[in-house]
This record gives sequence, structure tokens and C-alpha cells, in this order.
Amino acid sequence: MCRNITTLRGLDPGATDEEIEAAARQFVRKVSGVQATSKLTEVAFEKAVVRVVRATADLLDELPARQQPPLTLPALRRIGRSSTGS
Repeated sequence: MCRNITTLRGLDPGATDEEIEAAARQFVRKVSGVQATSKLTEVAFEKAVVRVVRATADLLDELPARQQPPLTLPALRRIGRSSTGS
């Protein structure tokens, strides 16, 4: 559905709270069509992000370990690598 959301299950080290929130925000942006919040959309948007974060964290905690790591690193890890020169 959203190409910018990467697989978080199977990361080593595991997905951080920041990575889970970034994925949740991207998901909520996509399904709501809200790219930038306004006074009218902010409360509902942030409430949805919190719910998706919780559901995602629960899902990752409950799933068994992956046999192989995901093919693509989350954006926050790609950014971190390029700034360190790795």
C-alpha cells in the first residue's frame, strides 16, 4: 500500500520506538490523505498515530523471529548511515 513503509520485523537491533512511530505516521498520512496537520486534523491525526504505534509494537512483540532480515533498512537507519560515511 505505501512504498515508503519498510519492514520492521527482523531488524538487528530490533525496531526502535522512533522507527515504529515514523512508520505509523507514514501509514496514517497515507490512509487519511493528511500530509500536514491543521487545527482541524491534528488531534485526530495524532490519536491515530498513537493507536497505530501501539498496534505495531504489539504485533512486532508477538510475531516469531524472522528467518532472514528485511531487504530494506528503515529510512531512519539509511539516514544514519549516510551521515556517518558508512
